[in-house]
Amino acid sequence: MIKHRLILVRKNKKLSQAYIAKALCMDTSNYNRREKGEVKISISEWKKLADILGVSIDDILEEDTPQIFISNDNPINKAETNHYNIPLSLWEIQKKYIQKLEQENQELRYHIAEKDKKS
Repeated sequence: MIKHRLILVRKNKKLSQAYIAKALCMDTSNYNRREKGEVKISISEWKKLADILGVSIDDILEEDTPQIFISNDNPINKAETNHYNIPLSLWEIQKKYIQKLEQENQELRYHIAEKDKKS
């Protein structure tokens, strides 16, 4: 999840990613991945970021959205594995939709069975 508040505060302070990365003792690409949400920011890093930016931790802290991780082994090529990161909220919506479709299928089977009895 992209850290929009962190990016906004950093840009408002006219600080570069390179400057922040150096202050955190990491290279710019590692810091960039944290801003993009590709790498989790630890609570100690959030505290350091707040100090560097001169703001409260509450001004920049954005919790990560819970994720569901799905590993799907490819049955055709066993050497290849697919990994999917799905936000928990989307997973829940899909789960409810599948349940609804299963219920509709049951109802349709019942109606088909009733029609077959009448025929």
